[in-house]
Amino acid sequence: MLANDLILFSQVVKLGSFSKVAETNNLTNSVVSKHIARLEKELGVQLLYRTTRRLTLTEAGRALVQQAEMISQITAEAVDTASGFSEKVCGHIRMSIPTISGELFLTECIAEFGQRYPDLSIEVSLENEFVDLIKEGIDLAIRTGVLDDSSLIAKSLMTSHWVVCCSPKYIEKHGIPQVPADLVQHNCLAYTYQNQGAHEWRFSQGEHQQQVKISGSFATNNSQALRTLALAGYGIAYIPKCSVYQDLNKGLLIELLPDYKPRELGVYAIYPYTKHLPLKIKLLIDHIKQGYENLSHYF
Repeated sequence: MLANDLILFSQVVKLGSFSKVAETNNLTNSVVSKHIARLEKELGVQLLYRTTRRLTLTEAGRALVQQAEMISQITAEAVDTASGFSEKVCGHIRMSIPTISGELFLTECIAEFGQRYPDLSIEVSLENEFVDLIKEGIDLAIRTGVLDDSSLIAKSLMTSHWVVCCSPKYIEKHGIPQVPADLVQHNCLAYTYQNQGAHEWRFSQGEHQQQVKISGSFATNNSQALRTLALAGYGIAYIPKCSVYQDLNKGLLIELLPDYKPRELGVYAIYPYTKHLPLKIKLLIDHIKQGYENLSHYF
């Protein structure tokens, strides 16, 4: 508060009236007067002689005004520096991204952005956990699923589609489920990523929704491990389409239950609330969104 009062004091001296300072700062005359009175009370001295026609500095006021002007100038420079920094693509960005996206394409997409702006450095952690962005000093995270923390801002990037699939080897041995309920008779490989429906698979057919409680001999939080087991014929996987897109195209995996739509999850860019989002974060989010859109057929 003292710094603000000193800044207003320096402006009063410079402009020569309370009314001009009030107009400059979108304040009332009485508010400016209260700030100066509070400053005088805090310092225990009178700084200005006030008459109806003019303001005159006291001896204490003359001694203080130079330091007050310095504080005002330093504050203005600090504001300019911070504002200018937000408009420059430089500095450092710490990110948290899901392992699956990072392994498939996202790290390359982010590195491409970094090469575009040589004054910028980016640190990326691949993890499936919902880390505390503020506590861990994370500037930007990519997350899949529902956002629970209302103190964070979420920008939608894309929708992740899932598939139910298995290898031809598994089909030869165990047959093909015709409806979701048939899955209870099969070895279903549970994907425990974010603990979202690992053992309860969801399907929709038109407006009809259904859930099937599955069981199986293996569970993992890693999509690559899940894919490997499915390719080897160990069981049926309920997995993001992007993880097995190439395998499905090559016939190494077969999509099951084509008349039933598996779940979809939103993918979001997450960042802590801020009044002024730095330009580098905004541009990076736009770049990542474009990267997802360019590969939308994978998802």
